[in-house]
Amino acid sequence: MTATSQSLGIMIREARKARQWSQQRLADEINSSQSAVHRIEMGQQNVSLNMIERLASALEMPLILAATEGTVNFEITGPTELAGEIEVRSSKNAAVALLCASMLNRGRTVLRGIASIEEVDRICDVLQSIGVTVTPTNGGQDLELTRPEKLTPETIDQRAARRTRSILMFLGPLMHEFDSFELPYAGGCDLGARTVHPHMSALKRLGLSVEAHDSQYHATVQRDGAPEHHITLVERGDTVTENAIMAAARTPGLTVIRNASGNYMVQDLCFFLRELGVGVDGIGTTTLRIQGVKEINKDVEYHISEDPIEAMSLITAGIVTRSELTVKRCPIEFLEVEFAVLEEMGQRMALSSEYPSGNGHTRLVDVTVKPSELTAPLDKIHPMPFPGLNIDNLPFFALICATAEGQSIIYDWVYDNRAVHLKKLCDLGANVTVMDAHKLMVIGPTKWRGRDIECPPALRPSVCLFLAALAARGTTILRDVYVINRGYEDLPRRFNQLGAQINTFWGDASS
Repeated sequence: MTATSQSLGIMIREARKARQWSQQRLADEINSSQSAVHRIEMGQQNVSLNMIERLASALEMPLILAATEGTVNFEITGPTELAGEIEVRSSKNAAVALLCASMLNRGRTVLRGIASIEEVDRICDVLQSIGVTVTPTNGGQDLELTRPEKLTPETIDQRAARRTRSILMFLGPLMHEFDSFELPYAGGCDLGARTVHPHMSALKRLGLSVEAHDSQYHATVQRDGAPEHHITLVERGDTVTENAIMAAARTPGLTVIRNASGNYMVQDLCFFLRELGVGVDGIGTTTLRIQGVKEINKDVEYHISEDPIEAMSLITAGIVTRSELTVKRCPIEFLEVEFAVLEEMGQRMALSSEYPSGNGHTRLVDVTVKPSELTAPLDKIHPMPFPGLNIDNLPFFALICATAEGQSIIYDWVYDNRAVHLKKLCDLGANVTVMDAHKLMVIGPTKWRGRDIECPPALRPSVCLFLAALAARGTTILRDVYVINRGYEDLPRRFNQLGAQINTFWGDASS
């Protein structure tokens, strides 16, 4: 059995009415809002797997699960000219770090404006399985987390843990709780040999040793009690830096972290820890000084900052569809190099004055993109650590270059295979040549055409296919979009409000 978002909505509405429930009553049962239930029943909202399970349980209706077996797929009809305004949502990567950091705090943690996406749901499932109470509030827009006196990693949800690479960020918080513990191997995107060695190297300086065998990370802790620790990261990675910060936060004394990432999610974590009473100096630089504390027990509320990667993907949507589109709440500090490259290519944009994010630190602007005639950049486009061009924004430039006149080189030196995944843009009409595992040649412009394709197992390349389909003539069936839902919230509804024609349906990806 398969279902579309419309037929699923009808099924849910009839089940709710049979129980003589109002939309608000159902919203209360699933810890959501009445407006979200209304959108689901109207077939206007992309429904996550977690939400489907909550609806089936609340309505005592296993048929909902049966109707949504198989993959989640998008049917996109183009070409689309977008119009209007769209707001950038909060950062997925910051949310994951803050969820992990909540384990450091014995008080109540409230995260405001958290993204409702699969990756967040996974981490919440894992946290709940080890004893953390996770309560959605404010119509599901916020999360309240309260940890127990003793966490229980031995009861961890293995399935949820293995589906996210973020499980590695449990190492830093848990090392303060146990002399030894185990975690399942990390999963997440398929991006080649993303080694965990940098994490082990960093945490070893603070007494954590990890051996990997039998599909588990076996961690042991030997604390030296030294008043000061110095860590030089062998890789300036975001999650590596976050793990080291969380390990240092409850290690009493001074920890100096060199070659640290200054990226957006790291800054959010640092601002959050400051709210908890941890001393953090050097935010946004490559050297962090963490004044750790033995215990943290404080009720705290924190507004998660906006996502620069989502901002860039929304801006790319306007560019590739040759639309005039305003993208609101863009964190400008983390997009300045990207905008410089776009300006060099001939993209016309208007930026508003800056204003602060809810966290009081992140600088935001509203960006209006306008239809432009683009030319290929003179030099290759490649990522660099902050404040350079963000590695997660690089795939969008492959798509943008495919709309530009001339030959462009995209150089992804970080990941082994992600450049290869972008070759799938050829299925929609692009001229993309894989020069090696890290380098692409893109020749534009492109006459995009719709067809039936399956998402690759990497988030950003899959989103590039979604955005290209908006510009493609005809119908594109984008199959198995779970990887998109893992990192983006409710894209079909949000783009349909701008003029797109996107339907969601469930079924076998091979059908």
